Amino acid sequence: MEITDFPKLNLSNLPTPLTRLERISQYLNHNIYIKRDDLTGFCFGGNKTRKLDYLIAEAVEKGYDSLIAVGAYQSNFCRMAAGAGTATGLEVHLVLGGAKDPAKATGNLLLDTILGVTIHKVYDSDWDVWTEAALSLQQELIDSGKKPYYLPIGGSVPVGVLGYINGLKEILDQSKRMGIEIDKIIHASSSGGTQAGLVLGKQIYKWPGEIIGIGVAKNEVQLNSEIRELCNSTSEMLGFKFHNEGINVDCSYLGDEYGARTDEASEAIELFAQKEGIFLDNVYTGKAAAGLIDYAKKNRFKQNENILFLHTGGNIELFE
Repeated sequence: MEITDFPKLNLSNLPTPLTRLERISQYLNHNIYIKRDDLTGFCFGGNKTRKLDYLIAEAVEKGYDSLIAVGAYQSNFCRMAAGAGTATGLEVHLVLGGAKDPAKATGNLLLDTILGVTIHKVYDSDWDVWTEAALSLQQELIDSGKKPYYLPIGGSVPVGVLGYINGLKEILDQSKRMGIEIDKIIHASSSGGTQAGLVLGKQIYKWPGEIIGIGVAKNEVQLNSEIRELCNSTSEMLGFKFHNEGINVDCSYLGDEYGARTDEASEAIELFAQKEGIFLDNVYTGKAAAGLIDYAKKNRFKQNENILFLHTGGNIELFE
């Protein structure tokens, strides 16, 4: 099958800008560009809208009447899935987890509340426990006569991966129009769907550059395995064979655990804000930017390379 054979909504405002970070480039003494997928527009934007364009379209086309999405209390994906579901007339259920019940709805959780969706809280920080709760809810809804469309954490399933195969093509088209060649893409990687799409796009469009996923949720062995599995299942869905190469993850900037704040991420957030007026977050993009800054300072990029930082959104976390 071709990507164009799959139904697709147009929630995302595309293409998102690709620009040079002039002051950060000067500060780091490297050519640094940014892809602003925090500006996809829908429901405060972020990388997940590219996935949801395909996922929600599939749900609607196949006659699902409800939607289940899973994530942490401050999940960017759940916020956008909730908005996409309500905007297309689906009954939305969010299974949100964390060790403690938030004393007050802030950030993404506040937006979920405003959207009027049904929130099911799981008082545990284990992602597997959240998934178990969501699958149990799915069965309850089926037993009650509903037809729920289940979205795992991050929407990282083959149909969702299509969003960033297109995203890589968009980057290549934009850089060509700008008269530059992007040598490396660096971004936050957690559930693996964004990176799997970029890696498959690299193969499909024969791009010779490197994709570096800064792991923000799991260890390198687990993340690498999950990305590889997604690449294999998505390429099989599309009718070609994944070459089993191009997966590069670095979990050195994770900190103690998923969501844990780090000094390096805090410094990166301040640098991007004060040099470029661009806001990052503590969970995802701040850690990816910390990796970018560290790589540059240690000269892990060649002097003449063009480095692209993929801003995947999430800055609503700053209001937590």
